Amino acid sequence: MIDWIALNMTPGVGPRVAIKLIERFGSAENVFLARRKELENLRLKPETIESILNKEFHKKAEEELVQVERIGGEVLTLDDGLYPALLREILDPPIVLYVKGNWKECLDMPCIAVVGSRRCSTYGENACSMLTRELAKRGICIASGLARGIDSAAHRAAIEVKGKTIAVLGTGIDEVYPRENKSLVEKILQNKGALISQFPLKTPPLKDNFPYRNRIISGLSLGVLVVEASERSGSLITAYHALEQNREVFAVPGNITSRNSFGTNYLIKTGAKLVQQWQDIVVELPEEIRLKLLSEKTQEKRPQQTSLMPADLTETERKVYELLLADEPTHFDTIVEIAQTNVADLSIALLALETRGLIRSLPGNRFVKNL
Repeated sequence: MIDWIALNMTPGVGPRVAIKLIERFGSAENVFLARRKELENLRLKPETIESILNKEFHKKAEEELVQVERIGGEVLTLDDGLYPALLREILDPPIVLYVKGNWKECLDMPCIAVVGSRRCSTYGENACSMLTRELAKRGICIASGLARGIDSAAHRAAIEVKGKTIAVLGTGIDEVYPRENKSLVEKILQNKGALISQFPLKTPPLKDNFPYRNRIISGLSLGVLVVEASERSGSLITAYHALEQNREVFAVPGNITSRNSFGTNYLIKTGAKLVQQWQDIVVELPEEIRLKLLSEKTQEKRPQQTSLMPADLTETERKVYELLLADEPTHFDTIVEIAQTNVADLSIALLALETRGLIRSLPGNRFVKNL
């Protein structure tokens, strides 16, 4: 274990170099028994060679393992039988994974990655939440990257229906990025979800870390759903990793005039599966999973894009519910004017609708209908 952690900490040793070294010498332990000439023949950087020969990071690796256990985490290595089978299949998988939470149960479940724009629209957030909830409540684990926007919406939607979600981090498992998602991380763990990272403790959110994180997100999953992505979005990188890893790629179509829809529409144009409902994803999954989820017991008629209005709403609640849209926020003052009601009655109606999960409030005193 210590040799694996130390090798993962060694400067100049990313997943590709690590796999190369392990294949050449047979194990992480044997890498540190190699002779200088053998390492030089592999064209490693001089500082990498010196670090390996001097076992520079072994003491730090021992301390690391103690700290991981202290915060309730664990370390999985590539030769560990508990290492995720799907991730092991990809080219150059990370040799070490830091995990925390209910990771065993989460990794035993079929997993779908949900990723997208950090600056998502109301439409994108609603579409993400709707699809994620439907998948999560049927036993699909949702993997995402804890980023702002679509990633956070996916994690929250899974939690809302008591489903499982995995946050794959571009930091150590003891770090939270972005900072405002600290409470979201707590909710993920409280709901028996998991945190996963290939990076040692105290690793900050360096820009170069996130492509590695994206490879893990897709590598853990049977497929990747992209909900909104601009032309240079990191979500497209995750989708490309998925293609390289022989995973399914799904995309939610968007407005052709929106920059956030460029990536998803491009993916669809080049072969990604267009997704409107959760069934569009499930039908592409392995037969055993597909048949279970689409069995007679769980098969449902596809819902319309707008939810059916409950019959027990008050007149004011009904007016408000009918005028709100799912993809375009409406301001409180506009609702007052259109519904022709007073502020007090409207406030009560909005609170009642939001409590029942029929609508959602947004910053700026705006409201949208939940799909």
